[in-house]
Amino acid sequence: MNNVQNNTLYGFETRDVDKRRALPGERKTYDIKQLWQRNHEILRMALIGMKSTEIADVLRIHPKTVSMTINSELGRKKLSVMRQERDESIIDVAKKVAEMYPAAMKVYESILDGTCKSKLMKETADTLVMDIGGHRAALKTESALLHLTPSDIEDFKKRGLAAAKASGMIVDVDAKEVNVNEG
Repeated sequence: MNNVQNNTLYGFETRDVDKRRALPGERKTYDIKQLWQRNHEILRMALIGMKSTEIADVLRIHPKTVSMTINSELGRKKLSVMRQERDESIIDVAKKVAEMYPAAMKVYESILDGTCKSKLMKETADTLVMDIGGHRAALKTESALLHLTPSDIEDFKKRGLAAAKASGMIVDVDAKEVNVNEG
């Protein structure tokens, strides 16, 4: 037996004292603030969409601890309140953006009319419409999950060239057809 002592009065084998438990007559105490902060940390990570296993890896705790925290009655209630607060703030931002869209569109119209040449006004309208409004094309992609072979890459290149030719961005020109004036 591991961690065994043979010092009992009647010669029975006993184990070492479990240091996780309080000694007889001693009261076990926990730092409630620290436990509550850890619970909030787990719930905040769950709120932003992290999986339980990811949270466990980041915090270096057992996935079961994460699951128990998120699925406890108190955890579910707190997560519900946090989601409601998040959603309300998103709705407020969306309303404000919707109020500002007409002004941004007027800036674009004045640029197209040639009456406005302010670079700052255009950049502000771009920020509002593209970045805040969510209409800008993705600038970054998550490539950690993408595994491409060299043949996949060549296939992408061929499809890209075919699409560019079909749209007229690339034009094949035969050298015999082109009349070049030399001299």
